[in-house]
Amino acid sequence: MLLSYLPILIMIGFVSFMGLAVLFVSYLFRPSNPYPEKLTAWECGLAPIGEANQGHFRVHFFVIAILFVIFDVETLFLFPWATLLGDKSISVFLFVEMLVFVVVLAAGLVYAWAKGALEWI
Repeated sequence: MLLSYLPILIMIGFVSFMGLAVLFVSYLFRPSNPYPEKLTAWECGLAPIGEANQGHFRVHFFVIAILFVIFDVETLFLFPWATLLGDKSISVFLFVEMLVFVVVLAAGLVYAWAKGALEWI
């Protein structure tokens, strides 16, 4: 029984060995030239100002990203429903259910818009 798993174990061992070998070879041949300017933090092409633990930073980009993910998932739910919409077997209940879903998400979009989450400044 265990002999049937031998090819899988050999493949796992071979892949692990190759991965470690590539990392080792790249460690041997990489250039190493650290200097103070190279080791400084770099953010969006601007030199860092002050300490990282002081001050506030805007999370606006992350809010936009989360809103994008939410509305992207909405489209994932809309595609199967839209393909069934032309079918005569779809019930009124499914139509109303999806209408409520879209209205709730639209209300969330209006709320985010009113709060200024979509302002890019």
